[in-house]
Amino acid sequence: MTTSPPRAPADAGELPPLLPAPRRLLKHPRLMHYNRLAALVFAANAAFLWAGWPLATRTLGHAALANLALAVLVRQQYVVNLLFRLATSAPTHWPLKVRWTLGKVYHFGGLHVGGALAGTAWFLALTITTPNGPPRTVGWALLTLLALIVATALPPFRSRHHDHFEKIHRFGGWAALALFWTRTLLSSPGPLEVGVLALVTFSVALPWLRLRKVGVRLERPSSHVVLARFDHGETPFAGSSTAISRSPLREWHSFANVPAPGESGFRLTISRAGDWTGSFIDDLPDRVWVKGITTAGVANIEVLFRKVVYVATGSGIGPCLPHLLAAEVPSRLVWATRDPRATYGDALVDEILAVQPHALVWDTSRHGKPDMVRLAHDAWRDFGAEAVICISNKRLTWQVVHGLERRGIPAYGAIWDS
Repeated sequence: MTTSPPRAPADAGELPPLLPAPRRLLKHPRLMHYNRLAALVFAANAAFLWAGWPLATRTLGHAALANLALAVLVRQQYVVNLLFRLATSAPTHWPLKVRWTLGKVYHFGGLHVGGALAGTAWFLALTITTPNGPPRTVGWALLTLLALIVATALPPFRSRHHDHFEKIHRFGGWAALALFWTRTLLSSPGPLEVGVLALVTFSVALPWLRLRKVGVRLERPSSHVVLARFDHGETPFAGSSTAISRSPLREWHSFANVPAPGESGFRLTISRAGDWTGSFIDDLPDRVWVKGITTAGVANIEVLFRKVVYVATGSGIGPCLPHLLAAEVPSRLVWATRDPRATYGDALVDEILAVQPHALVWDTSRHGKPDMVRLAHDAWRDFGAEAVICISNKRLTWQVVHGLERRGIPAYGAIWDS
């Protein structure tokens, strides 16, 4: 294990200069691909409105339905996996700029946001133009519910009250779908409306049709983390995630699957990061609920590049580990964490070092918090990598990703859009 003391400025690698201002502007967080995709949805809707004005009431309904269907379907696990498969099918001999952009596939949440906002706007127009009667009454009830879902999904509320956001999104979404069916059936629908609504309903129900309670074996190397082992007949692909719960109607938490090559089942690394994970670590339950389909995560974009650097802090090692074990792409690990062996156990650390003998493991309890942008850049330069994948908390992930992208280095990390 390579543990390094904080570097003195004299031996620290110099960061490359920032990109010219016009190119750097495109790397600004407000212009990230997530927001660009949302803007693309708005632009497409504006073009549709411009080309078809004035629009018939039935056309308004079709526009609302199309956008809300987009918002739901783009979140469906099979659709997410398909998007990743398509984006990562590009060969590594394609130009880096093309692969750099394809790697942003995990920003698909911008389509969800764009569709939800545009669909709500179209539904407002539809409700205003609908004659008085049951469809209009149901329409206003549905519009009120959609406004509540949108308002509570905004970052200020979502970040402070995430549990409430999840419940409103789940139960409000189900209620909105029921009201959408009610209004549609009251309005003499055609086969198109019924077909799209049926598809959306099936998409929402599908993960719950796979709901089951399974056994789990837990190992607690420290009071900060547990290693959860599952073997209920499913071995997910490396880089996917599984949602688990102890109360399926209240809250769900997703963790990266860590399958071991040649072994059945998988592991999850669960660190103390709030009330739910804290009680999970303290209680050590022997059974949990799982649902849905294992879903591709951000690190799956590694196959677009010849070499990558993984940057992780703390339990961020969990999503990196399956890729390090699979060794599908040459990689170099930079991991900053508190006392790794005491926190995660000798077995896990030795497993990591067996596949990453040149990893830089920075013990923050001995050396303090490092400059992760500089460490990421130095590893990228020394290893000759094409891209950096960062798995950490929100603040540090954005710091690393945007710190590197503004210097012309492809960098990726979760964007916390849900």
